[in-house]
Amino acid sequence: MAAPKKGRSASVQSKPGRALALILIAIVALTGGMFLSGHTTPRLGIDLAGGTSITLEAENEPGQPNAINKTNMDTAVSIMERRVNGLGVSEAEVQTQGDRNIIVNIPKGTNSQQAREQVGTTAKLYFRPVLTTEVSGPGATPSPSASPSGSPSASPSGKGSDKEKADPPSSATPSATATSQGRAVTDALKADPTPSGSGSASGGASPSGSPGGGADEATAKLQAEYAALDCTKPAQRAKAGDGAKPSDSIVACGQNSQKQWQKYILGPAAVDGTDVDEAQAVFDTQSAAGWKVTMKFTSGGAKKFADITGQLAKNQPPQNQFAIVLDGDVVSDPSVSQSIAGGNAEISGSFTQEEAQGLSNMLKYGALPLTFKEASVTTVTAALGGEQLHAGLIAGAIGLGLVVLYLVVYYRGLSLIAIASLLISAALTYVIMSLLGPTIGFALNLPAVCGAIVAIGITADSFIVYFERVRDEIREGRSLRPAVERAWPRARRTILVSDFVSFLAAAVLFIVTVGKVQGFAFTLGLTTLLDVVVVFLFTKPLLTLLARRKFFANGHSWSGLDPKRLGARPPLRRTRRPAAPVDPKEA
Repeated sequence: MAAPKKGRSASVQSKPGRALALILIAIVALTGGMFLSGHTTPRLGIDLAGGTSITLEAENEPGQPNAINKTNMDTAVSIMERRVNGLGVSEAEVQTQGDRNIIVNIPKGTNSQQAREQVGTTAKLYFRPVLTTEVSGPGATPSPSASPSGSPSASPSGKGSDKEKADPPSSATPSATATSQGRAVTDALKADPTPSGSGSASGGASPSGSPGGGADEATAKLQAEYAALDCTKPAQRAKAGDGAKPSDSIVACGQNSQKQWQKYILGPAAVDGTDVDEAQAVFDTQSAAGWKVTMKFTSGGAKKFADITGQLAKNQPPQNQFAIVLDGDVVSDPSVSQSIAGGNAEISGSFTQEEAQGLSNMLKYGALPLTFKEASVTTVTAALGGEQLHAGLIAGAIGLGLVVLYLVVYYRGLSLIAIASLLISAALTYVIMSLLGPTIGFALNLPAVCGAIVAIGITADSFIVYFERVRDEIREGRSLRPAVERAWPRARRTILVSDFVSFLAAAVLFIVTVGKVQGFAFTLGLTTLLDVVVVFLFTKPLLTLLARRKFFANGHSWSGLDPKRLGARPPLRRTRRPAAPVDPKEA
């Protein structure tokens, strides 16, 4: 039984090349992905790239004296993040400061004036009837009356009959009989289903609301905007419906269930977001319909909603739909099959939990009882951050140089393994940071650079732990190859415990902090994980291979493993007792 164990042990120890090949393949694959993506450098944060910093101060709406609280401030942060993302900004920081301030940091390259207008205004939510819609984009087939298949449906809350779950909208409406896109849009406007005097439309005039040349001009303008609108372009999405009043018909953009961009012509607002008293995402356990969103309206909102749904239910798709519009974007467009009275309604349609919760949050945004004023707007230049980065890199280079010098003086030949491991760790860190920029929006700021510099010491500490364990084994009188294998279990345990503590500290720091400090914590956690990977897949296998070379195995004086320099004890040997002397007299 002993022979097979020795054979297995020898087999494992004789194939360190597999681990080295694995980590080298990973480096090549990640580097290839970096070049293929076109992002060959890490993205820089606002302190390094420059940009605009906006400080907003919250104010209570009239009649809402206690509206400034953590829940509403967090909701406002979510709104502003959504608005900034709508501008095509992928690395913006939105965070609370104190009890009533919100800081918005937008990197260089974004229209700062447009960003100020977007983040500083109160969220506006409206329910508008859908007049016409189609898939938007260069490759879309012109079909003004088309509606996204699988649209959600609205029904009275608590009802679950088949009649209430409207069929997916068809691809044509009775009004869209002309082949010309312009004629179809005109017909849709003439068929505006908004009841007079309902919601915000009362007292206003839509393009189709009154005869005369002015209405014709407004209709032609809206028709031209709709024809030119390409919702796949962020700049056009941000401008869609810009400056329109609640009483106006507008063009708007939204995504359908297939994540395709839709463009819409929407009628005047019939219900205001402030008419929504409550919205909640719930899981339907009775009819197994999955996740849905329930709404409860105020008394005035209930009357408006019953009127508009009663009108929409008489129409054919897509004009039996109402669009829920937040800040000019269509977040949902449920269809209606009957008038929904009583002030309670639900929206269902194969939602995931995340989608249902997102929609319920959107419905709450329109009733947010807060407004914001600009406390300050600061243009941040990259000059100061660049100087600090330069100084930080110099400090990091000095620290790295001192670490390398110490390794060379103290460990001699072993320092080559440590330096190679540091280079592998640095390469992995750089490539992964470059890839995380476009994938999760990671941006390298000054605290993150500090985290990477601190990681140099953590990584070097792991090598030192292992080297010292090996040298301890040599001091005990063992040769190098057995010393490398016997030292590994003890060193491995110490390395894992040390890295776990560092990673735990980084994780806690990341969770409990906000903003730039999270960059430090994220980088520290990432490099700690990479330290484990490098030690297991590179440092240990490489030392196993070099232990077979005469330079190291024979304990050369420059190898760092010379038994004489380490004060090794000679191996224990059994000696015979000297024979007792024979008495001559007895002989």
